[in-house]
Amino acid sequence: MLHMINKSPFESMSLDDCLKYASKGSAIILYEDGIYAAMAGTALESKMNSIAGDYKVYVLKEDLMQRGIDKLISGVTEVDYAGFVDLVEEHKTCSW
Repeated sequence: MLHMINKSPFESMSLDDCLKYASKGSAIILYEDGIYAAMAGTALESKMNSIAGDYKVYVLKEDLMQRGIDKLISGVTEVDYAGFVDLVEEHKTCSW
């Protein structure tokens, strides 16, 4: 399953809701404002480090660039639009 999160974890419970239902080992992609969950140095960093240990966490590179984010927590993989499409083709999807 690919869980797609596009809302900021600082304004929405989408990430928490996703984690209630996602199976360990599932893929999570953060895009649009969801990418803020992957930023290093925030209050979510320790939580995201543990999440990255249990799930395959991806972040859309173009959204990082648009928002000027260059420091990510470890364990997060950047993908471009083509990589995003590949993930969607490989998995069933669930948007949060």
